[in-house]
Amino acid sequence: MNFRKFAVLALLLAATAAGGPLYKNSKAPIDARVEDLLSRMTLKEKVMQMQNIPTGKLHEIADRFGENSYGSTHDMDHNAYDAAVIFKTLAEHLEKNNRWGIPMINCCEGIQGLLQNGCTLFPHAIAQASTWNPALIEEMTSACGREARAIGIRQVLSPVLDVARELRWGRVEETYGEDPFMIAEMAKAFVNGYQGEGVLAMPKHFVAHGSPSGGLNCASVAGGPREFRSIYLYPFRRVIAECKPGAIMSCYSAYDGEPMTGSRYYMTDVLRGELGHTGYCYSDWGSVERIKTFHNAVATPEEAAMQAAYAGIDINTDWTYQTLVNSVREGKLSEEVINTNVRRILRAKFMLGLFEDSEVNPDDVKKVVRSKEHVALAKRVADESIILAENKNDILPLNLEKYKKIAIVGPNGHYALMGDYAWVRPDGKEGIDLYEGLVEAVGEKATVTYTEGCDWWSQDDSHIPEAVKAVEEADIAIVAVGTRSTFLGRGGDKNTAGEAYDLSSLELPGRQLDLIKAVKSTGKPMIVVFITGKPLVMTYVQENADAALVQFCGGEQQGAAMADVLLGNVNPSGKLTVSFPRSTGNTPCFYNHYLTDRDFWDQPGTPADPKMRYIFDIPQPVWNFGHGLSYTTFEYSGLEIDNKEPKATDTIIVKVTVTNIGDREGKEVVQLYVRDIVSSVSTPVQQLKGFEKVSLKPGESRVVELKLPIKELALWNAHMEEVVEPGDFELQIGSASDDIKLREIVTVK
Repeated sequence: MNFRKFAVLALLLAATAAGGPLYKNSKAPIDARVEDLLSRMTLKEKVMQMQNIPTGKLHEIADRFGENSYGSTHDMDHNAYDAAVIFKTLAEHLEKNNRWGIPMINCCEGIQGLLQNGCTLFPHAIAQASTWNPALIEEMTSACGREARAIGIRQVLSPVLDVARELRWGRVEETYGEDPFMIAEMAKAFVNGYQGEGVLAMPKHFVAHGSPSGGLNCASVAGGPREFRSIYLYPFRRVIAECKPGAIMSCYSAYDGEPMTGSRYYMTDVLRGELGHTGYCYSDWGSVERIKTFHNAVATPEEAAMQAAYAGIDINTDWTYQTLVNSVREGKLSEEVINTNVRRILRAKFMLGLFEDSEVNPDDVKKVVRSKEHVALAKRVADESIILAENKNDILPLNLEKYKKIAIVGPNGHYALMGDYAWVRPDGKEGIDLYEGLVEAVGEKATVTYTEGCDWWSQDDSHIPEAVKAVEEADIAIVAVGTRSTFLGRGGDKNTAGEAYDLSSLELPGRQLDLIKAVKSTGKPMIVVFITGKPLVMTYVQENADAALVQFCGGEQQGAAMADVLLGNVNPSGKLTVSFPRSTGNTPCFYNHYLTDRDFWDQPGTPADPKMRYIFDIPQPVWNFGHGLSYTTFEYSGLEIDNKEPKATDTIIVKVTVTNIGDREGKEVVQLYVRDIVSSVSTPVQQLKGFEKVSLKPGESRVVELKLPIKELALWNAHMEEVVEPGDFELQIGSASDDIKLREIVTVK
């Protein structure tokens, strides 16, 4: 008899002597409770734990579940209160009718607030990252966690740790951008906020999902082992080590030809063995079935189910795991594989305390969900996410003494863009849009009109003259253009971004650029507000607009936030976490590239003078990673490093003094980049390794301290060993990746 079985037997005997099953003893060790319950379950009951089953409607619960309990459940069709009633009824039904009283984990999408109707609509992930304020995002997800607990939700299917290097991909808006370090920092805050409220987070999509071939959702991702570990695996490694998320979601795609959801190497050896993940793993919707139907890696659905279970996918969201009972009975799969999967699921349920308290009180929804405090928090996140990309001649903030008549034109001027995975319908009417926000903010001080001019997708330009006329009658024009995206589960209306809506061209869809050019031709001052889920080509805007602002899906308060920035009530402090390309062909354009990939040549061509490199253009972005202007000016001085000859095991402190030399209070993001001057394998020209956002009054100075663990300078060498190589590293301090203020060399011994 092995030690595990001996220990379980001893505990069982002790529990029996005490007069009850061990798994019901809340004071017993969790692993012992798991083994006790597992030993009592039939094979069929175990396999049920490996499945996610939607709740259905309230009146369907008794017939839908009967005496059966499953691993998890979800509801995507009801408002928050009704969902709470459903979860409450389901918990009571299982406690009464399931012979072991096994509860289910109630799940929900939660990337920008809960997907249940009526929950607070916060800005989307790419906007959250644009704040460069992890503490604010942790505050946001703590609020989301409280809303989740009120509804009865204990697992959110977020955040997204995909690296946004393929801008044609529709799901860029769900990411934190192009930089692995930034992704890790924002994801840690996101996970800590939810899990601090007793709601498990589920980082996804494991792994290397965000750079699909051709930008097409779910397409394969090409790359080698060094890129895999240094780029794609990095955020997961950090988040798992530092936050211990309760679950991980697998991805649809294949890396270097190997489907992730069916790979024991990636899902067990790497995820659990190398990264140390101890929670359970959850399949993306239908990804197990797709091992057969999408990847053709197996011949039957039964084989797909066996391969995924053996790989380490504990809970499946499609039907194929129903075949596992027969596969075990026929000797095709060991029951110990099933036991291993189910242990992790039961462990999560015991850790969440669901066996002791799965009670849901729907009345809590009315007190917590979309409270005034949470709506105000959504506004704060939106405020800090707006990026001022251009501001020629300081035209912003708007002078309402000079600009009495403001013409808003463009398809996103009277539309609140929430993005995919928000519970709103495609009309976007649950949020404050730009027109509504500005009308409210200016009051009687100015007149604001709105004319659409063109839609966001078609080739119909017949209404552009109407917009031109409105601009000609105004003092200034605000042109609001961009993308549209909605939750795929509720359909879409000509979406140009979001899940499954990928672009072959990164030019502004439809006739939006023609609208901008027509407005420019009037000679009136022109502000372009780009309301979007991802970067598009803004070359003409950068060259011709008097000012340009970027607002990624800004949540329900987006129009109020943009109005406050336009009027100077809020000083913009957002910074880009994804670079803007000069053209579709000028992608990928991420900042942390190899020297050979962008900056090697110094004689770019132009249409009038073709040369090497890109014959007619320069390869650098229009707006680079970290870029974002302010209505005030910040001065950097006094760079200090406490140890300029550190060892690989050291952490050094980098200090810099930042002074607000302007006449407005503002927030600045101090950014620390590192360049490995000589390395045995190619390394990026610079890599973000620290940042801090500080608020300064006019004339105020502050010493900002940034910690840099020297282990962050590691690379994967020619033998695929992670090492910190001795030598010189340049530390760069600046306000953007292409606006470095101070530099210093440290020599690693």
